Amino acid sequence: MKGAPVAKALTERLVPQVESLAEKGVRPTLAIVRVGEREDDLSYERGATKRADKVGLGLRKFVLPADCSQEQLMHVINEVNEDSSIHGCLMFRPLPKTLDEAAACAALDPAKDVDCITTGSLYGVFASRPLGFPPCTAEAVVELLDYYKVPLDGAKVTVVGRSLVIGKPVSMMLQARNATVTMCHTHTRDLAAACKDADIVVAAAGHIGTVGAACAAPQQVVIDVGINWDEKAGMLVGDVDYDAVEPVVRAITPVPGGVGSVTTAVLAKHVVEAAQRTVG
Repeated sequence: MKGAPVAKALTERLVPQVESLAEKGVRPTLAIVRVGEREDDLSYERGATKRADKVGLGLRKFVLPADCSQEQLMHVINEVNEDSSIHGCLMFRPLPKTLDEAAACAALDPAKDVDCITTGSLYGVFASRPLGFPPCTAEAVVELLDYYKVPLDGAKVTVVGRSLVIGKPVSMMLQARNATVTMCHTHTRDLAAACKDADIVVAAAGHIGTVGAACAAPQQVVIDVGINWDEKAGMLVGDVDYDAVEPVVRAITPVPGGVGSVTTAVLAKHVVEAAQRTVG
């Protein structure tokens, strides 16, 4: 289950929506707030920039030095909030330890929070209300399942991971689609049994090899959200032991090339939706 076709299809759906907004004098615009020069931030920024170009989004970048003050960061966030031509904001995290990340996240207007860093957006996910937006990666999981026509209504889903970035929000989003969700984590007793009984497994624990062959079952769909650097292999790997699980299950996402490649398309989707909300 590769992510590239999903991202392509989603991008193609967004282009006419952007054109429709342009006829109303609105260009959906994303603000990127970056502190410092972390390589993973820069990599995602490059991907987001390419996606914005493909969809036709406007893009504003606010780059601060790693040693910036809290006051400087809050000034930028306030500028984003006050600028009506900016519809969505992506602020890279984690911020340097010298900054109050919680305060920075809380300061962003939830209406412009396109990656669920505010409590308002998180409430929207848990209450199934259009306040803010879900995390891009969590929604990318749902987009993948939909694209590959994996039934969610009544499906048994095991989510391995309990973070506010993936595990908890994706569990809520799948329940909203009438799936029956079991939430697990690295301390779950008999994790293999909880996974083996599921129609769908979403691995988002952040640890290499959390989901192995003992967790897998025929006809199962496995979504690997993990991105880990394997020192021995010298490569990126997921939370799933791909070589052991892939021969057993019906379908599985690769790492890299799976969920991650859909996230920037979901980011663009959120920016377009944020712009649409401003015009009614």
